[in-house]
Amino acid sequence: MEYKQRTVTCGQLRKSDDGKPVVLNGWVHRDRNHGGIHFINLRDRYGITQVVVGENAPKDVVDVADQLHMEYCIAVEGIVHARPDSMVNPDMPTGEIEVEVVGMQILSACEPVPFLIDEDSDAKEETRLRYRYLDLRSTNMQKRIKLRHDFVRAIREFLSERDFYEIETPTLIRSTPEGARDFLVPSRIYPGKFYALPQSPQLLKQILMVSGFDKYFQIARCYRDEDARGDRQLEFTQLDMEMSFVKRDDVLLVMEQLFGHVFKKTMDVQLPEHFTRLSWHDAMNTYGVDKPDLRYDLPLVDVDDLARESSFATFKSVLETGGCVKAVKAPASTSVAFSRKYISELEDAAKIYGAKGLAWIKVGAAGALEGGVSKFFGGLEASLVERMGAKEGDMILFVADQWKKTCNSLGAVRIKLAKDLALIDPKAFAFSWIIDFPLFEFNEDRGHWEAAHHMFSMPQAQYLDTLEDDPGSVKGDLYDLVLNGYEVASGSIRIHDVELQKRIFRICNIPDAEAEERFGFLLNAFRYGPPPHGGIAPGIDRMVMIMAGQTSIKEVIAFPKNTAAISPMDDSPSYVDQNQLDDLHLIIKQPDKNA
Repeated sequence: MEYKQRTVTCGQLRKSDDGKPVVLNGWVHRDRNHGGIHFINLRDRYGITQVVVGENAPKDVVDVADQLHMEYCIAVEGIVHARPDSMVNPDMPTGEIEVEVVGMQILSACEPVPFLIDEDSDAKEETRLRYRYLDLRSTNMQKRIKLRHDFVRAIREFLSERDFYEIETPTLIRSTPEGARDFLVPSRIYPGKFYALPQSPQLLKQILMVSGFDKYFQIARCYRDEDARGDRQLEFTQLDMEMSFVKRDDVLLVMEQLFGHVFKKTMDVQLPEHFTRLSWHDAMNTYGVDKPDLRYDLPLVDVDDLARESSFATFKSVLETGGCVKAVKAPASTSVAFSRKYISELEDAAKIYGAKGLAWIKVGAAGALEGGVSKFFGGLEASLVERMGAKEGDMILFVADQWKKTCNSLGAVRIKLAKDLALIDPKAFAFSWIIDFPLFEFNEDRGHWEAAHHMFSMPQAQYLDTLEDDPGSVKGDLYDLVLNGYEVASGSIRIHDVELQKRIFRICNIPDAEAEERFGFLLNAFRYGPPPHGGIAPGIDRMVMIMAGQTSIKEVIAFPKNTAAISPMDDSPSYVDQNQLDDLHLIIKQPDKNA
């Protein structure tokens, strides 16, 4: 039987449509049966409309209405009626009207649903992912997927107007393992050979610059074969960008303008013209992390001189061995008592990053110091209170250790304090640039230097002649974009000189022969007049997550994997049959359970 096709959507009707005959298609969101009168909330992507099967409805309509359950898909034919002022629902865009049903058809039935399709489901994540097609019907999931669409559309609009070409790069590429493992795809035609899924289009976009395209972007799908780890996905989406004949400030300006446009277009939020800039060292020294959340203050404060003047032997011992002492202020709070139990929770947060302990002092009346290690600061009370900007009721927390460990540990305390004391404005968007990163970091386990970001980033000019002498001191022409405590983009000015690229490979323990084997196609391209170039790659999943006020990227991805890297909906990954394995010349080696 043919169904009545909609003439309007469920979010479209208003008081001005009074008397209009309409057909609606959608799902039964709610059905309230009041003594034979059905008040049905009909839902589609665009909204909800109340339709009414009244006392005078045709018998066949009543018969159909009596069969309805939640999430039945139906067609409704009826007449729009304006509601009396006393019955207007101000919480619904369509709350001024209802539709009197004169015809109804069940398009498809629905089994009992495992959870309510509401704005936000309280179902467990595993259940939501198993029935993702139901979860995606919820109003908030629909809004978040729309936000993602609007975000990407605004990106394309902005970049296309500024002469960027959108160019697709291959999904099947050569394996160039560095960092995370590649996902490998066996070749049926060439037994024993494999393609890889790209971790990013890094080398290909650099080759596009060699090819003279000047400005490139792509909404790129990327893949990393990583163990289940926090809020990561094996597959993710990034805005991949590259530009020729640019320096760092050119890339940063384009990004500031891009996100200014995107936030205004999608959320009507006005961002500052330029974002705060911090060197990597200053970010670590002041906030304890290289992705600081600037929506709140709470800086880490150097107190080496006061610790040296104190009588606290632990602090003095750390300073004598080249360490440092830092402190952070916990503002007085009416919601959190600075009890011994709470101080222990803060200490646990610090110990995760290697701190041996967390010293503390409370500030009493008239700047007096109380409890904890206060007795060791006799005569230094006024100086410490002034240095910390503390007042009565505040608490001062200290970590003493080697510089990086001290920063990381006290930075974790700072983050916990901000969350516990409700110091974060959830509606604020605080961008910052982190620049002047170390180019290399030493891998203690492997005993050699590695690239801190990746091996194709340009060293800053002042280090070019002395790279090999002290790799640990070399700063790169690198930059990260941070939003609300999340790294949302990473980029750099790239190397475009063959010999310099080889030097970087050698420092990272990749000899020339191996470099030619793994990256020869890039090195060959660099022998044919490459332009200076640079780029950046913002993560779309994470950006939209923050814009939507969420803390999990699963909330803005249509079909994510769970934390075990499994899709409960289609049960992937799955086994394949022997014929497929034979076609690919593969034999499955089962893991040794006794190993």
